[in-house]
Amino acid sequence: MLRRLPWNPAAALDTALFVFSGVAALWLATLLLEESLRPSMAWFLIVFWAALAYLVLPRVHRILTRIYLPDYFIGRARTSDGLLGDPVNVALLGSEDQIHAAMRRAGWTRADDVDLASSRRIILSTLTRRSYDEAPVSPLFIFGRQQDFAYQQEVGGSPGKRHHIRFWHCPPGWALPGGARVDWLAAGTYDRSVGLSLFTLQITHKIQENTDDERDYVVASLQSAVPEADVTVIRDFSTGYHARNGGGDTISTDGDLPVVDLTRLSGVPAGPPQAPANGRNRRPAPTLFGGVLVFLRGIAALVLAVSLLTGVHPAAAAVSAGPPPAAATVLAVFGVGEMFLAWGILRGGNLARVVAMLLSTAAIVVQAASVLGGGPPIDFGTNLLGLSLDILLIIALSSVRSRRYARNRRERRVRSSRVTAGLA
Repeated sequence: MLRRLPWNPAAALDTALFVFSGVAALWLATLLLEESLRPSMAWFLIVFWAALAYLVLPRVHRILTRIYLPDYFIGRARTSDGLLGDPVNVALLGSEDQIHAAMRRAGWTRADDVDLASSRRIILSTLTRRSYDEAPVSPLFIFGRQQDFAYQQEVGGSPGKRHHIRFWHCPPGWALPGGARVDWLAAGTYDRSVGLSLFTLQITHKIQENTDDERDYVVASLQSAVPEADVTVIRDFSTGYHARNGGGDTISTDGDLPVVDLTRLSGVPAGPPQAPANGRNRRPAPTLFGGVLVFLRGIAALVLAVSLLTGVHPAAAAVSAGPPPAAATVLAVFGVGEMFLAWGILRGGNLARVVAMLLSTAAIVVQAASVLGGGPPIDFGTNLLGLSLDILLIIALSSVRSRRYARNRRERRVRSSRVTAGLA
């Protein structure tokens, strides 16, 4: 007999906001398309493409993949949009230090983390065709988290072509299908060019179809540089298949999984494998983006309140003299409250995150009701910008990464309070 799981109101609200953000993103894309069809706004097609590729389609894919894809390991990584990504084609035994030492000996360069600086640098290197040996790789996910680190080898000084491989540390006690235990999983592919993703229309690297070639190249480079390494192969680990990765590129593999044993690597501590701390507690970009948007919304409210009180704003003429106008007072309180919300979001506060999303949801619903009720249309000359920012806010804060960050922060606070109570 199936057990009914207890209903979780917080999870249900998060799911509702997640789906609402997808519907709101579709509405925003429609508004942007209508705006770009005006003869004087043809340049807006770029904005429409950006919204479609980086907001609408990713959120639609994320909603759909949560419905039809299983939430367990099936030998494939996932993209941040939930799509099936590259096949897992290498497994390793050893500590993190041993992995790094072996990859460096084999001539691989560790990829930079994805941040504003590295993103700007890879865009410039691609446009100018200049070498960038440490170029970051896009995040792929296994065990519900992105790769712990990645290595690469640039080919011919071209940022569009490179060998690269991502690594994930396995959870304690976790075993591969069939029972074999390894310390690390990895996915190696070869980037052959830069193009548009078939599924999201985003700019991305296109990979070579036969992923077994890259798998064999990685293993051969390690065997050549590290004589102590032993390699065993799990035959038919996954059924050989032809499929597509998250960018829409065709991939094929015979399904074999080599296991590289680096535990006897000399000159490197061979202690128990440890999960790298890099990025584990780092504030994710969606949380940072959402917190900044809320802070700017608070600043805008305070500026508007001050302009009403000082008579700078045109609406001030309609406000009688005397005590502070009620509208300015409400705006000032709202602005201060938004700043507290922003502070809470950036600290990983789940309540602040949810309240900020609910405020934006209310604003979006009011504007939609106004349009449906025969009110003025939303366009570039009215409140398209404000609506866009509210939708961006919900998309950012309802993302899996932002939600998980807030949840993890809450769990750590609960554990800390329990420890403190136990010591008292």
